[in-house]
Amino acid sequence: MPALKKIALTITSAALLSGFVLSPAAAADKDTSDDKQPKPPSTMSSLGGEQLGKAGTQVNLGPGAPVLPKKLSGRSWIVADAESGDVLAAHNSHWRLPPASTLKMLFADTVLPALQPTTLAHKVTENELSGVGEGSSLVGIKEDHTYTVHDLWLGVFLRSGNDAVHVLSEMYGGVQKTVDAMQAHAEELQALDTVVVSPDGYDAPRQVSSAYDLTLIARSGLQKKDFREYAATASADFPGEKKKGKKRESFEISNTNRLITGDIGVDPYQGIAGVKNGYTTHAGNTFTGVAERNGKVLLVTVMNPSAEESHAVYKEAAHLLDWGFAASGKVTPVGQLVPPRSLDTGTGIGGKGATPAAGAVQGPGGKAEATHASASNGSSGVGTALAIIGGLLVVLAAAVFLVNRRWPMAGRTRGTETDATETDATAAGTKDAEDTGTAQHTGKAGKSAEDTGEAGKDVEGDPEGAGATASAAPTDKS
Repeated sequence: MPALKKIALTITSAALLSGFVLSPAAAADKDTSDDKQPKPPSTMSSLGGEQLGKAGTQVNLGPGAPVLPKKLSGRSWIVADAESGDVLAAHNSHWRLPPASTLKMLFADTVLPALQPTTLAHKVTENELSGVGEGSSLVGIKEDHTYTVHDLWLGVFLRSGNDAVHVLSEMYGGVQKTVDAMQAHAEELQALDTVVVSPDGYDAPRQVSSAYDLTLIARSGLQKKDFREYAATASADFPGEKKKGKKRESFEISNTNRLITGDIGVDPYQGIAGVKNGYTTHAGNTFTGVAERNGKVLLVTVMNPSAEESHAVYKEAAHLLDWGFAASGKVTPVGQLVPPRSLDTGTGIGGKGATPAAGAVQGPGGKAEATHASASNGSSGVGTALAIIGGLLVVLAAAVFLVNRRWPMAGRTRGTETDATETDATAAGTKDAEDTGTAQHTGKAGKSAEDTGEAGKDVEGDPEGAGATASAAPTDKS
């Protein structure tokens, strides 16, 4: 009997071993990482087209069209033609997720027109800085110091400074008035997945947007000359602290959008012209960009990539842009970027779910020396990029939201607008610093959209990049 048992055990072991060899998917080393990722809701808005309301990747490849890039890890993304509004491909584009500092695009699109001229000077009070969230990204504004509106917008776009956002909000009439105006403007743009709670994108309960909405918002913002110029700026001088008996000095701030400025492992993207990046504990890394190539202008948004590689949000955005330029004219659009309500002629572009997100406040429809990313590739490594200086003007023609543009090539300039960028977080719930010299890596943001019920610390910026000098600008966390 012992001999028979031994033989039986040998046969059983061999069978099990062969099973693992022939069926690796059933073996113990099965990759279950996707099982831990949050899933998109079963029902999403289909505003812009029925396909956009479906979960997963949506693309209609035609003859000769390239396949989509491999290993895209963003929870949500979209690639769209900025002029025609055609959505070339999308992935969970209406999934309502925390937006981080990409929400500052809506802040700027709402508030910029009201605070003119940009040469207007304002003395900052202590009260105006009191509402800035703990751990926020900052440009380094000091109370009892005077700044122009232009200075403050540079702080918003380049450093994603929540201190600058709060000062501008107070100038606009207060934080709550600003939030209400942003919500009303989002509804006018038909960005109906968006709920605004804070003007700066700092994590707050119920505050969400979507890749679709952020793309609509960027497209609207790019109609404004000031918005375009700030978003395309690579670096600028920002007023420093005024010391008694001495001339007020300045310090340089750089754009944390790594597709404009580049960084270790990320090359500046040819044709990039903005727009905004962000990072918070709950949102992870978020990014919306616009780029031009051979007369074609594309918008891309990527939200919360799960890839652990450095600067994944920029790399995935760049891959999607490359794909979009190659696929243009070879794919059937999966949907459309809808026009604002004031321009909507009711031609049936919308779909199911075209209602404001739950929690939305229903509203009525709605000069420091700076440099821009340039098309020349100089020795400084700013890289090849085009600044959008000409007008992107909205017109209504045949019920289509169009963009007429000029793309003059600016001389090499220092970018001024930056925003939160990606970071390698190491522990969810910890603070993440934006792109400053004192920024630190803090856990890969893995919290799902459902986690927005708990306010988290926002660190918009690029902890992995080199930020403004630590003495001049505190760590950025937005």
